[in-house]
Amino acid sequence: MNWRCMSAGSSRVCVRMVGHKMEESYSEALKEQMSVVEMPLSDPPLCISCCPVNGDLLVGCKNKLVIFCLKYRVINQNLTVLDFERSLILHIDNLIPAEVAFCARHIAITTELDVLILKLELVQQSADRTEQCARGVSAPEKAVDGGVKDESPSAHPLQLELDEFIICQKPVELLGEESKLCEIPVTLESTELPAEDTKHFQVQYLLFRRFAPDQSPFGFCEEMKLHSVQLLPVYQTGIPATAYEETENKRKLLSLFCFFSLPHVGYLYSLGKLVELISTYQYSEKSEQAVLTPQFLHVITSQNLQCFTVRCSAAAARSEDPYIDTTVKACPPVTLDVCTLRMQLFIGPRAICHFKNHIILLTKADTEDITERRKPTRRMLSRKADSIKSRTNSESELGWNLYIINTVSTIQLYREMVEYSRTYENVKTESCIHLLSEAHLLVRAAIMDPHFLKSDEKEDLLRAFRESCAFLGDCYSRFDTKDYHLALPYYRMSGLSMTEVLKRLVSEGDEIQTYERGFIFYLTHSLNEDSNEELSKESGNKVLQILYLADPVQLPDILCSPSMRNICPLTAVKYLQKVEKMMPSVVLTLTKAFFALKMGDLAMYEREMHSYKETTLACGFIGQPRLLQQRKEGIVTPTEFAVHLKEMQPGLLVAAAVALHENSKIELEEADTFFKMLCNSSENTIPQLLVDFWEALLVVSSQEKILQELLLRVTSQYVWRISKKQLPETKPLKTTEDLINSCCHFGLIVPWIASIMSVGCSSDKDYHEDISRLQSLLCSQSINIASALPVLEPLTEADSVGLTVHVLCNTRLGNYEEAIDQLLRRCPDAAVFYAQHELKGDSQALWWNKLLPELCKRTRLTGNDCPVLISSLKAMAIMRNLPNCVEMSGPEEYFPRN
Repeated sequence: MNWRCMSAGSSRVCVRMVGHKMEESYSEALKEQMSVVEMPLSDPPLCISCCPVNGDLLVGCKNKLVIFCLKYRVINQNLTVLDFERSLILHIDNLIPAEVAFCARHIAITTELDVLILKLELVQQSADRTEQCARGVSAPEKAVDGGVKDESPSAHPLQLELDEFIICQKPVELLGEESKLCEIPVTLESTELPAEDTKHFQVQYLLFRRFAPDQSPFGFCEEMKLHSVQLLPVYQTGIPATAYEETENKRKLLSLFCFFSLPHVGYLYSLGKLVELISTYQYSEKSEQAVLTPQFLHVITSQNLQCFTVRCSAAAARSEDPYIDTTVKACPPVTLDVCTLRMQLFIGPRAICHFKNHIILLTKADTEDITERRKPTRRMLSRKADSIKSRTNSESELGWNLYIINTVSTIQLYREMVEYSRTYENVKTESCIHLLSEAHLLVRAAIMDPHFLKSDEKEDLLRAFRESCAFLGDCYSRFDTKDYHLALPYYRMSGLSMTEVLKRLVSEGDEIQTYERGFIFYLTHSLNEDSNEELSKESGNKVLQILYLADPVQLPDILCSPSMRNICPLTAVKYLQKVEKMMPSVVLTLTKAFFALKMGDLAMYEREMHSYKETTLACGFIGQPRLLQQRKEGIVTPTEFAVHLKEMQPGLLVAAAVALHENSKIELEEADTFFKMLCNSSENTIPQLLVDFWEALLVVSSQEKILQELLLRVTSQYVWRISKKQLPETKPLKTTEDLINSCCHFGLIVPWIASIMSVGCSSDKDYHEDISRLQSLLCSQSINIASALPVLEPLTEADSVGLTVHVLCNTRLGNYEEAIDQLLRRCPDAAVFYAQHELKGDSQALWWNKLLPELCKRTRLTGNDCPVLISSLKAMAIMRNLPNCVEMSGPEEYFPRN
């Protein structure tokens, strides 16, 4: 219905067919009116359901389901009304639906003892298959239990006349893809008007379940019948939806759940990527109807209104957050046993529904005829088509009552459950964890409600959520439970600091207090993280005492934690000495040396550092990287230990940094920051110790990507120093000869380079190490010359260094002719030496076709005034091995006649 403004005395009613003459129905004269929309059906409707997500309607008829899509019709700029359009018909053979549920293209259908859940999937369809898709798909006709195919009652009329026989199907449950075997074919018929964007659907089977009638010594029970099928959507946490127009954009469906019930048991399924049964509800007496909400299941019996907990929020939370069930976040399990929260007495409950926090209950105060109610009914057992009859209601019936019940607020119920859980606190049982888990799920479900952000209880709910996490953290810390590790994520979610957790769990002055695994797990993991929280001296000493008794092996890790910065060094050394007697190690020795430096005891430091060889010490830092570097607010900073090693043992520091990098304890960029901070260098300045680290890493690294990055970095640094005439601030740890001997990425410097450098500037000798390292890198086959060319641009051919670099680059790129031109132009006396070393194989032709004619030409022009050219020609004249690829009568034809 479309309700318009109904002024007193001027209200009107407009009755119209679905989508029929909208403009005429809403004329200017009939603005203020109520509109009744009639939806014609070819068969009598048996049941109906409205989709809570988009407002579409599903009408169940015999052997078919009809879908009406909700539409917004714009009459004019001041008037938009609701209308429906019949869009799809699902033909289902041999099925008379008793109840249906419709939500987000999911359809749940129940008969008296069968449940079928389907999903309509949008498909991309080509033009030649559009008609086929409109007709839909059918389930394969295969028996569920491998027996004879179930046929309709009309196929065997004689069979139904045998009242002595009752036909019962075998109970079965088919999930996911297996549910296609359910013998219920579904055919789709599209009824939308043709359009370019017409949607095409196909059917996906999600669940089929068939129940069998209960049997007893007195025969079959006639009350065995399904009821209350529902589809419950759960949305993304705290995203509001104030109007339908905003729904598609603002409200994200996370999970969908299906509930249906038998008289004495209810079933809750999750319809996600996997279809699974998550909860089963046992009722204390026969149920009449049930209604499911995100927080509770409300069930009415002949005398009670019962309330049960549900697990929808636990399942939806896992769909929403990938960090659930990790060390970061946690949530009670979906398989947690359900609880009965309340049972309220009512006389004759008949029907129930809910709206937000309200329960609407319809009751009848008289009693039924027990004999009539228990009379056997073969009509249900034989599944006759006329099993659905309308109830006869007499106008003279009395005793009907309507109750609207406000359910207890989430916060109040949460507090009651927390208070009740304290009765189990001292005995440390699983019951306490169970109750607090129920309270946590209660609050979590309220926070996931779409109206949460506008709720008056928003801050109270968030506070209760953090508090419930803290309570659960306490339980898993104090109790000896197999899930003790959950203490860590629950405390993290609570927002409590480590100091606050210690105050909750550690009794002051109690020296005999024992601590469970959950608390130790929380402490060790929290201290192993790079936290900005610093414990006080007293708290740090207490933690040290606890962990020394619980897990002494972890002591070096704990003492190097940023949170333990305030601990007394002398106390730390005493504990380390106790552990060393039991289990000595290089990490423990380094930790003692670390605290010796803090105390200023250099004698003790020297004694500890001489306990192992330098290579062993370097590898020892792998076990505890925080001895050298610690993180503060995400930034790596060097420790006092690193500063001392930089001054006294820089080689050990570089070796340790290389070991850390190769064992994935520090990234390349982090190492850059570490060495720059250690050497007090600016962001754009590269200290020599960092270059030493890069060179040492080149020796051991085997990752091609990192190798090329390192080669470019050291090349860039060499070029910068040479071009800026800048000497390194400290002496390099290795000479060029050391690098050539130890690293395959530094090659032997070719002889012709010495010929060029011999005529170079004398000032280049001051930068001999950087020059020779650069030339050595370019002489190897490791560096990618094409990538290095932009880095080498500052070095020009004007000086000897630049000339060697450019000739080396052209040689590596195969540009021999251009390299010879460069040499003839800048240093012709080195051309023959270059040719002797580089012109081999296919490039030998350049000897005679390029180099010899060019030398002869230059000699003719200069005469005897150029002894360099003449000596080069004499050198070529004594060559004996002439290449076969050169066609010539003899080399003498190129020489001057004199």
